Amino acid sequence: MANSRFEYVKSYERDDSLLPGTYIVVRIDGRGFHRLSKRYEFTKPNDLRALELMNESAASVMNQISDIVLAYGDSDEYSFVFKRSTQFFGRRECKLVSTVCSVFTACYVYSWSKHFACALESDMLPSFDSRAVLYPSSKELRDYLSWRQADCHINNLYNTTFWALVLKKGLSEKDANKALEGTFSSDKNELLFSEFGINYNNEPEIFRKGTVLVKTQPVQSIENTMSERQKARATHKNAKIEIEQLHCDIIGNDFWEERAYILE
Repeated sequence: MANSRFEYVKSYERDDSLLPGTYIVVRIDGRGFHRLSKRYEFTKPNDLRALELMNESAASVMNQISDIVLAYGDSDEYSFVFKRSTQFFGRRECKLVSTVCSVFTACYVYSWSKHFACALESDMLPSFDSRAVLYPSSKELRDYLSWRQADCHINNLYNTTFWALVLKKGLSEKDANKALEGTFSSDKNELLFSEFGINYNNEPEIFRKGTVLVKTQPVQSIENTMSERQKARATHKNAKIEIEQLHCDIIGNDFWEERAYILE
């Protein structure tokens, strides 16, 4: 629209650049995944195929967007942490949110057949929504990620107990919900062990702790040796970056002390 009489319409676009010097987290969530998991018969309480598909899609996002230094996911959600100094897309919220969500969704749909024998149906295609949240310091960022991992544990303990009551004891879903009303974590652990011989602490860590994706070497140390033009060229080469997949505690200090480069 350059130099045309219609160019004035650009003035209606709003400036949505996110505050500088803050950590940007873009979080994606599955839309209608309760219905989708029923349609495609996901294994309960956890479907390893679905989790591996989520992890593969998240790694694809990290490969394509070099400024993402960490991603954490469980169930049908993933949080992507941009390095604090990022200038990717000029920190424009709409660009960041739409790019992360579209790349993730494209990979999820494309890779579906690698993980599931059934084909996707046109009236039940996977889709995701996304949002961007800013955190002013490493404390708030770590607290956010700790919240997501704590939520993973709480939800998985409930689901493990709920589906044991349904699939092993034969309760209806309504009765299983009622049986768990008002129970604490200790109650669910005791119920699992006493009635089903399940020690929750022995359940796979991917279910209990979710998945952390980190690049195997500091992004910042690489970019410090590159000019701005070289950085731009490197971005478009699409060279895959080695990404480490972990199922570990990120609430304590050990993870962060071993990877101090994440928190600039």
